[in-house]
Amino acid sequence: MAIEFFQPIKTVDIAIDVRWIRVLYSNFSSFTHDQEYLISIHGQPNSQKFDYVEGFVIVDEGLINNWRSSFFSPSNPVKISSVSSSGNVLYCLEITKNYYHHSDLETVNQEVDALLKKLNYIPASVFTTDLPYVDFLDRVHTAELKLRSKGLWDVPHPWLNLFVPKSRIADFDQGVFKGILGNKTSGPILIYPMNKNKWDEETSVVTPNEDVFYLVALLRSALQKGEEALTLERLSDENRRILKFCEEQKIGIKQYLPHYTTQQEWMDHYGEKWPHIYKRKMEFDPRHILATGQRIFEPSFTSTMKSW
Repeated sequence: MAIEFFQPIKTVDIAIDVRWIRVLYSNFSSFTHDQEYLISIHGQPNSQKFDYVEGFVIVDEGLINNWRSSFFSPSNPVKISSVSSSGNVLYCLEITKNYYHHSDLETVNQEVDALLKKLNYIPASVFTTDLPYVDFLDRVHTAELKLRSKGLWDVPHPWLNLFVPKSRIADFDQGVFKGILGNKTSGPILIYPMNKNKWDEETSVVTPNEDVFYLVALLRSALQKGEEALTLERLSDENRRILKFCEEQKIGIKQYLPHYTTQQEWMDHYGEKWPHIYKRKMEFDPRHILATGQRIFEPSFTSTMKSW
């Protein structure tokens, strides 16, 4: 009987690491310009680019950090006053560069440095760390576990998520970040631009009618036994003031996961998409049985097709 010998398969190290970088801005125009530049090159073939782009607005004094993605070390606090003399608002650009674990680090450094040279952040405000890609993806969960251990997770979260047109993002900055918000926000404020052509217009989500728009996400946590500025009532009131400001200034924002109580509000929200939404409803749920809690359509057993 012949005996066959098999060579063991040689495995290849494909572990991926992440160069995680944060840079700071005191000038909002420079901050948005750099973010828009970074997303503009992402679709270009053969171009060097970062693999992840996100931004934060920082209005809290003290550590430039938040529960969402712990980054700066408590032993090395970074204060707004130490990097900005132009007021109490800073902007943080968060970017990453992925690389294989066995990559030549000198090459990685050169690629990162070449990309950073094209940005206009505050000199000497570069903070970096390297970690496994899986750990980067799991950073929010890690922070969640820490908050749960302190009893700070199961609290009200009066979050507000908005899509803001690029043409009005500077007005939003002046009225909200430098206006309505105080110096206690009780959670991260995300801000980053997106290309409209990356969104499927056949879905029911509504975005501003511009080629580039911004996500602004105020991800706050209310603490009833904490400072008055961090209570559910205070944060909810701030959310209402922000929406009222956008309406009065005709900024043209769209809420992501909105809560409206009348059909007219939903019609205003959907705008040009409303006839399409209505047609789908009549086709797949003509008696308005599904999703009654959203109050877009009232249940009816005599509903007939209308034209809008």
